[in-house]
Amino acid sequence: MAAALDTPNADSAKRSEPASAAARPRHPEKANRPDSPVQPKPGWMRVKAPGSKGWAQTAAIVRANKLVTVCEEANCPNQGECWERKHATFMIMGDTCTRACAFCNVKTGLPASLDPAEPERIGAATAKLMLEHVVVTSVDRDDLPDGGAAHFAATIAAVRRLSPNTTIEILTPDFLRKPGALEVVVAAKPDVFNHNLETVPSNYLSVRPGARYFHSLRLLQRVKEIDPVIFTKSGIMLGLGEERNEVLQLMDDLRAADVDFLTIGQYLQPTRKHHPVITFVPPEMFKAYESIAYAKGFALVSSSPLTRSSHHAGEDFKKLQAQRQKRDRDGL
Repeated sequence: MAAALDTPNADSAKRSEPASAAARPRHPEKANRPDSPVQPKPGWMRVKAPGSKGWAQTAAIVRANKLVTVCEEANCPNQGECWERKHATFMIMGDTCTRACAFCNVKTGLPASLDPAEPERIGAATAKLMLEHVVVTSVDRDDLPDGGAAHFAATIAAVRRLSPNTTIEILTPDFLRKPGALEVVVAAKPDVFNHNLETVPSNYLSVRPGARYFHSLRLLQRVKEIDPVIFTKSGIMLGLGEERNEVLQLMDDLRAADVDFLTIGQYLQPTRKHHPVITFVPPEMFKAYESIAYAKGFALVSSSPLTRSSHHAGEDFKKLQAQRQKRDRDGL
């Protein structure tokens, strides 16, 4: 998705928000944190800025339907490539998250009320873009009794109705302390259920303080217990100070939860107020982790510095389908 400038009011300006909204800091909870220098990116992390005709067409559809994309909100480095190919990851339930993860560039604060028309707009945009595979994610909505589960289900239903040939991948929050929420989402039958662990458990207090590692693992395990047909997926970032043995243990934990697909990418620091990059992991290390993950039994692994959860998601889904068909033919 694309290298976007990380200015506090850039997102407000592009959506023509009121001046009072534009004046609010993007990350108020990080304002008093000490600055951490942003390290220059190595050559293997550099990408071309967006601006192609295909990128502009995708941007026009996103704007016309008043949609939020995680591609923009998270400053994804692959936005130019993805939008040129008319691939976008829609972010539902607004652009403001109730949590304040130290790695994340999505705005934090008190979100607005849910927009009941949003699922229809997501379905319409999916049809206009003629997407074979759509990825839908969201901010955390701890303020809602169900964490937004019913809104996810409504969005899946709208895409099924308006673009019936499109396969659907969701990237959900953890629905922590939201009994019954997961069951509502799984009952809507997405094709892929993704929930990212983000990092190893020893980093949770400093990187993902609002979440619980073993709750996230159990969430993924429960999806398979409820509906074994749904593919499950999770992802982590490297460069946050994790140790190799911790990454390998995380892989084992995910396999014990019967997760099909693992993504591994490089963490990039959005601003000086975010968690620093401890190290830029070289591409050969990502390849080594990929080989180990396959040996541990994952059906699919995507591991590279620029890997992100929804990067090449459509192509990856076809690979997962092919893997399952082969296993079924082989009687495994």
